Amino acid sequence: MQKCLTVHRSVFVEVDLTLKTATKHESCLVKKKALCKYIQASKTRDGASRFISSATEGENFEQTPLRRTFKSKVLARYPENVEWNPFDQDAVGMLCMPKGLAFKTQADSREPQFHSFIITREDGSRTFGFSLTFFEEVTSKQICSAMQTLYHMHNAEYDILHTPPTNDKDSCSSTGDCNGTSVSKLQRFNSYDISRDTLYVSKCICLITPMSFMKACKKVLEQLHQAVTSPQPPPLPLESYIYNILYEVPLPPAGRSLKFSGVYGPIICQRPSTSELPLFDFPVKEVFELLGVENVVQLFTCALLEFQILLYSQHYQRLMTVAETITALMFPFQWQHVYVPILPASLLHFLDAPVPYLMGLHSNGLDDRSKLELPQEANLCFVDVDNHFIELPEDLPQFPNKLEFIQEISEILMAFGIPPEGNLHCSESASKMKSLRACDLASDKRNGNIAGSPLNSYELLKENETIARLQALVKRTGVSLEKLGVREETSSKKDLKIQCDEEEFKIYQLNIQIREVFANRFTQMFADYEVFVIQPSQDKESWFTNREQMQNFDKASFLSDQPEPYLPFLSRFLETQMFASFIDNKIMCHDEDDKDPVLRVFDSRVDKIRLLNVRTPTLRTSMYQKCTTIDEAEKSIELRLAKIDHTAVHPHLLDMKIGQGKYELGFFPKLQSDVLSTGPASNKWTKRNAPAQWRRKDRQKQHTEHLRLDNDQREKYIQEARNLGSAIRQPKLSNLSPSVIAQTNWKFVEGLLKECRNKTKRMLVEKMGREAVELGHGEVNITGVEENTLIASLCDLLERIWSHGLQVKQGKSALWSHLLHYLENRQRKTTSGSFSTSGILLDSERRKSDTSPAMSPLRISLIQDMRHIQNISEIKTDVGKARAWVRLSMEKKLLSRHLKQLLSDHELTKKLYKRYAFLRCDDEKEQFLYHLLSFNAVDYFCFTNVFTTILIPYHILIVPSKKLGGSMFTANPWICISGELGETGVLQIPRNILEMTFECQNLGKLTTVQIGHDNSGLYAKWLVEYVMVRNEITGHTYKFPCGRWLGKGMDDGSLERILVGELLTSHTEADERQCRTPPLQQSPSMIRRFVTISPNNKPKLNTGQIQEAIGEAVNGIVKHFHKPEKERGSLTLLLCGESGLVSALEQVFQHGFKSPRLFKNVFIWDFLEKAQTYYETLEQNEMVPEENWQTRARNFCRFITAINNTPRNIGKDGKFQMLVCLGARDHLLHHWIALLADCPITAQMYEDIALIKDHTLVNSLIRVLQTLQEFNITLEASLVKGIDI
Repeated sequence: MQKCLTVHRSVFVEVDLTLKTATKHESCLVKKKALCKYIQASKTRDGASRFISSATEGENFEQTPLRRTFKSKVLARYPENVEWNPFDQDAVGMLCMPKGLAFKTQADSREPQFHSFIITREDGSRTFGFSLTFFEEVTSKQICSAMQTLYHMHNAEYDILHTPPTNDKDSCSSTGDCNGTSVSKLQRFNSYDISRDTLYVSKCICLITPMSFMKACKKVLEQLHQAVTSPQPPPLPLESYIYNILYEVPLPPAGRSLKFSGVYGPIICQRPSTSELPLFDFPVKEVFELLGVENVVQLFTCALLEFQILLYSQHYQRLMTVAETITALMFPFQWQHVYVPILPASLLHFLDAPVPYLMGLHSNGLDDRSKLELPQEANLCFVDVDNHFIELPEDLPQFPNKLEFIQEISEILMAFGIPPEGNLHCSESASKMKSLRACDLASDKRNGNIAGSPLNSYELLKENETIARLQALVKRTGVSLEKLGVREETSSKKDLKIQCDEEEFKIYQLNIQIREVFANRFTQMFADYEVFVIQPSQDKESWFTNREQMQNFDKASFLSDQPEPYLPFLSRFLETQMFASFIDNKIMCHDEDDKDPVLRVFDSRVDKIRLLNVRTPTLRTSMYQKCTTIDEAEKSIELRLAKIDHTAVHPHLLDMKIGQGKYELGFFPKLQSDVLSTGPASNKWTKRNAPAQWRRKDRQKQHTEHLRLDNDQREKYIQEARNLGSAIRQPKLSNLSPSVIAQTNWKFVEGLLKECRNKTKRMLVEKMGREAVELGHGEVNITGVEENTLIASLCDLLERIWSHGLQVKQGKSALWSHLLHYLENRQRKTTSGSFSTSGILLDSERRKSDTSPAMSPLRISLIQDMRHIQNISEIKTDVGKARAWVRLSMEKKLLSRHLKQLLSDHELTKKLYKRYAFLRCDDEKEQFLYHLLSFNAVDYFCFTNVFTTILIPYHILIVPSKKLGGSMFTANPWICISGELGETGVLQIPRNILEMTFECQNLGKLTTVQIGHDNSGLYAKWLVEYVMVRNEITGHTYKFPCGRWLGKGMDDGSLERILVGELLTSHTEADERQCRTPPLQQSPSMIRRFVTISPNNKPKLNTGQIQEAIGEAVNGIVKHFHKPEKERGSLTLLLCGESGLVSALEQVFQHGFKSPRLFKNVFIWDFLEKAQTYYETLEQNEMVPEENWQTRARNFCRFITAINNTPRNIGKDGKFQMLVCLGARDHLLHHWIALLADCPITAQMYEDIALIKDHTLVNSLIRVLQTLQEFNITLEASLVKGIDI
């Protein structure tokens, strides 16, 4: 058997209490002193424990000596070393006894405790450890008297520090951990009495293996321990059994089972074949019992989206089981970041890590969650395993088909007699939970589900239609959700004799069933993923080097094929490191042989699904497809367990000297290292793989279940081209010197900067689409969902940066907490009178000399933006406020500037952050702000589009023409503003007031302004140049050009106009200031004004230009409808804007229009009215040519009449605009053009060269307009007010 494939050593740990300073010849007292010094030293050294309340601090004098923990050390290991797996003494010592060495007396419970652990190396490969901790009697008198002395000192010190003023000292309970200041004397002095008590110390035996055969290793260790505690010595010396495990028991080959002998009975392990799900040997059952289905699915979702996950339990094995189960259920994806299922006490500072992590923290069972100070909680998922409680990060998207998925898992659990909501008896706080009030739970949305409570999620969902449908479906399978009906075993394989016991077989069955259901979710969701993988155009070598700049998956196309409900989850999942690694792996493995085993299994499953599903490969459906592979998977396990493939050599007597291997009841002996240091010179297992090179290859194969290392190139790639997350998979467990901690933090700082660079680049590329072609896309179109995802992940990154190296944590959001400190500082300075204006920077780019009427500039103020967010009552939490503030700053293009200002308060930063924090590394901070500055290149509406229900103040400025007596205007004006999310209704403007501010619910991006007056007074004529409207929170300013009269007898006689506006970008403002020319975007009315009043002013367009304008306008509308619904801009702009459809059709009708006589204006509407009269007369004389034509004429007349009868005074051009809009909506425009081209009135009013008289041109115009027929055009209310057609 090659060593690398077996358990290769056992570790025994016990304390060396005499320490280095005490030699055997010194007196007992010195030893005690040394012990005390050691404890004091370790107390001062352990700064890490600041995260946990004092009760859990290891060396704390509040703790009685028996409750303290001491440093452990490795006593022996066999063999000394294994070439490919160097022994890491510190890591093993820390993980075998994460809290150090413990003492107990005969009064305490001393049950042996088993737990497993994992050591992750730099390259990501893993080694598994399995340890059994038990207690042995302390035989050294010196250690016993040292403990006694410690008690005397503890009590004396306690008396000095806590002399209580009153005498009610006995009120405290007699546990060693009483936290009141008065501890009863009786309890203190009697905790350990050398004459009466027996002292026990912990010892641990441990197996280190390359693969995780948890059940088998647990049995081996338990049987070894049983051998030293049973009254009868074992049949052979212990060395024989350990030698057998180390050198004679091989690893079962893939797809085979193996039987070997323990001390008291056979042990069986089996390994899945290469076509099955990878090896996993932890009981899934326990996780579901502890947490309940709903919590498990929520935790699973958090892990997939790479949130920080902290598991909390007082059982090490539970931490390991939950962590391993969650990562195993992710198949085919793999957790890429920090993975420490058991975090040793000395590494608590690691919770500060600003990267995604999955860590397990040991609780002492006394403190509740509220006492736990965690450095970073904005995107933390906290799982209190023992208390069935999970605290989720904010805005966690739902896992696709979550209800049906939970339903499917529940059926399996119920078939095994496990309630879906978990078993409360297995969690410590059953009694605590019962006392919780249901209303508290209802208000606490973050708690997944609390089993056994009246708020059981199944009760809540009973009324739900989906559940009702599901229940109907489920009834067919013979299971009812009402009661836990246990399905009858339908297995026809009863005749197979299973070699392991029934309980173990059930665990195997449940494991594989649950894992198959989870794996099936991904095979269904990603059945077509290969279609969207972007294969690199260059060779592998250059692909490696540019890996981070390359897109490896066409996310936009993939998401556009997904059902709507999946998008929130999938859009975020596609951004994760685990998904990127999975796709990289796919790109690297072209041929089958080269393929990573995990990928090979997944691809074969995907192929099967494709064969089964006849649907088109890319058309997605949200129909829930149940798992169909369970029976097959169960059968393979059953066959392996029924027929054992290999049996290992039995343990036998070794060549030991007489007297070696003696047995002493209750003590695990020091074994004979000479016989255990090397294996047999020849046996059939070692012969098979003698050459070292072969062994190296095998080692690579063997780790591939955890790491994808198949060749040197890939090894190099894994080392270099991976992101920070995988650079630090596990903290260094060996050397904890300040320099190592500093180095780790430096890695984090570099990683955060790199992540910031990649995120900003990705967001800009998506937004601008410029580099899209290089990245393998034709045209990038970022979807709203995707943009939201990217911004949410930027917020997460900012939270991680702000919580790195925090001195004192306040509130859940580190960023918001910093902002509040800043605000407080500013207010203090204001009141003390030494206020610097840097807090409120005026927009210095504006020129004061600009005398044209303009709005006073909006102040750029970090504090003002914070106040806006604080005033939004809808946002309840700190994390929510921080995110809203980031979104607002991005929309205002001030994120970099605001953060720079926040960090310019160096005193505050020093007060809040440790020296190593990211925010105190000046160069990195500058680069980080520089990366954020690049967002100013694009426009985001990430605040306006998300907070749709909040109240927003709007500022209006109306600019009348100075030249034409605006000051004499006597009528009462009104205005109505519309946006994509709603409209204001009519707002009366006080006379002679041209500027005002009002508040209303968020209107979204503004589209139109209706402005008019009531025609009262002597001079009811008003020439308006333009209207400006500004959102006072985001600062977005819209300009609505008009340039037309409002008044009877002026222009086209209109009393109200609809103005179409566009967002002003800061550079157009700058241009205007320099040259004062009319703005680039003109309202359609601007053009008409020139045409109608002085037709000669405007350059006449030729027919080619007019056709082009029509084509562009229609094209704009077609493109609008081809975008996903959430990303469409304003249709009003495309219809009525500067180069919209109305303006283009106006050009058609203006072309060749006979010039009006002097001083008389003729409008297109006049021509249309004449045409209407002509058709009505025809109908009365019953001279209508054909029925089809008759319907068109009737329709045309009906629309003209309706528009003329509207109560609104919109003028002739306004009426024409309304007609075009209605015609587009009802798909009638092309009919009307055909009608008018044939009308005799056209011959009278148009010259021969007119476009409308040229049949070829009219036909092509009709064809272009017909393309609008397939779209369902919905008009904004402001365009068709007062018309009921």
